[in-house]
Amino acid sequence: MAKEINLAEYKQHEGDTGSSPYQVALLTKRIVELTDHLNIHTKDFSSRRGLLKMVAVRRKHLDYIKAHNEEGYQKLIESLGLRR
Repeated sequence: MAKEINLAEYKQHEGDTGSSPYQVALLTKRIVELTDHLNIHTKDFSSRRGLLKMVAVRRKHLDYIKAHNEEGYQKLIESLGLRR
């Protein structure tokens, strides 16, 4: 991913680490890093399993955001560059 994800942009207040937009941004950053790792280490199956679990958790957070705030959802996936 060419663009670096700035987690501070997704905080709703100072010290925010639990809101869904922040969690989605954090998971996206970790997913990108792990994907780069797996492109080099193709036989690292335990990390691949962890990647799939992170993708599932991110999808659940995105579904929650979409159900409660459609406009915020659209802004979030656009700013993170997700294809949903």
